[in-house]
Amino acid sequence: MSTNLAAPVASVVAAPAAQPWRVGLIGFGCVGQGLYDILQQRPETGFTISRIAVKTPGKARTLPAERFEFDADALLSDDSLDVLVEVIDDADTAFRLVSEALRRGRRVVTANKAMLARHLPALVQLQREGQGTLLYEAAVCGSIPVIRTLDAYFGTEPLRRLTGILNGSSNYVLTRMGEAGSDYAPALVEAQQLGFAETDPSLDMGAFDPRSKAVLLAAHAYGAFLNPDEVLNLGIEGISAVDIAFAASQGQKIKVVAGLQRLPDGRVTALVTPQLVGPESPLYSVDHEFNGVVIEADFAGEQFLRGRGAGGHPTGSAVLADLAALRQGFAYQYPKAAEAPAYASDLEVEIYLRTDEDRIIDLLDFSEISEEADEDEYVVGYVALANLIRHRDTLRKYGAFIVRTGQLRPVGEAVAAALEQA
Repeated sequence: MSTNLAAPVASVVAAPAAQPWRVGLIGFGCVGQGLYDILQQRPETGFTISRIAVKTPGKARTLPAERFEFDADALLSDDSLDVLVEVIDDADTAFRLVSEALRRGRRVVTANKAMLARHLPALVQLQREGQGTLLYEAAVCGSIPVIRTLDAYFGTEPLRRLTGILNGSSNYVLTRMGEAGSDYAPALVEAQQLGFAETDPSLDMGAFDPRSKAVLLAAHAYGAFLNPDEVLNLGIEGISAVDIAFAASQGQKIKVVAGLQRLPDGRVTALVTPQLVGPESPLYSVDHEFNGVVIEADFAGEQFLRGRGAGGHPTGSAVLADLAALRQGFAYQYPKAAEAPAYASDLEVEIYLRTDEDRIIDLLDFSEISEEADEDEYVVGYVALANLIRHRDTLRKYGAFIVRTGQLRPVGEAVAAALEQA
C-alpha cells in the first residue's frame, strides 16, 4: 500500500517536463525583463518564452524588435502556448486579458496586484466555473513566498494576525530619513535615482500599492474578500524629520505597515498606514527596499518572512516559482473562504497626528487624547477608524501626517470604562 501511494507523489514532484513549456509573455517592463533574464540563464528550468506582446511599437528594448508583437489577444488564442504570463501596468487591460484567458481554460500567472485586489472574487469564480488556473505570488512582496505559505501551509490553521512591510519604495524612503535625518523630499529623490521609486510615486508613498497587497493577503489568511476602498490606507507624503525624531525618542521607527487582525468576536480588520515599530518586532530591522511579513498563528506561533520586495529578478523569481507550480498541477484552494469572517470597521485606532490645521483635529473627533504638544503641533489619542476612512482624502489634502501606535479597541470602550468607574 505505501509503495503504491508514494509512487504517484514522486512522479508529480520529481519528473521533469518532456518538452519545455512554451510561455506567452504579455509585458516586457521590469518584471517581464527579469523573468526573461532568469530563463535565459537557467534553460534547465524547462520554460521558454515563445511570444512576447507589448503595447508601444518603437520603444527601446533589450531584445531585437522582431521578438515583439503588439496584439496581446493573439497570445490568448494560441493553443500552442502552455501558459500566459501577464506583467503589464494597466489594471483594466490586465483584467480583460486575464479574465478572458480563464474563460478559455488557460493557465495564467500575473503580478498585477491592483487588478487582483479589485477583481479577485470574479477571478476566483471564473476558475471555479472553468478549467483555467491563476497564480499570482509575484503580486505580493516580490521574492517572498507569502501567498503560497498562507494558502498551503496555514490553510487550516487560524491566524491571530498578519503584519507586514509590503512596499519597498516607501520603506527605503523611511530608512534613509532615519539614517540621514533628512526630510521626505530628498529621500524620495534618492529612491527614484536608485530605481526604488517610480517617477510618479503616489501609489507607493500613498500606501495604495500595499493596500492592494493587503487585500490579497486577507483572502488567503482569513478567506475574506475585501473591497479595497473599505481598507484604510494612509501614506507618508506628509512626513517630516520631526516625526522621525518623535519615533526615535520613543525608541521606535516609523514603518508603513499592513496590519490584518482577527478580533475576539471572530471578525477581521485590515489597516495600511505608517506605524510605530519597536525593537521587539521583527519588522524593526526590515530596512531599505526589503519587505517583511510576520504571521502569528494560533498553534504554530510566530513566523517571519523577509526578502526583496521588488525588482526585476526578485519578482521574476516569484513568477518562475508560479510557472513551476502550475506544471506540478498546483492551484490556490482558498480553504478559509467557505467560512469567511465579517469585516470590522467599528473600531477606534490610537494615532499620533501632526498637523497645523486645528480643523483636522476637530474633523477626526478624538474620543480620548493622551498627549498633546502645541509647540510640535501633534496630538496622540484614539480616533474612530470610520472617521479616518471617511476623511483620508482631506488628510492628504492638508498634509496631515498620521502614525498608528498599534493599539485598537472597540468603539465606545473608553466611554464604557468611564461609566463603570463612575
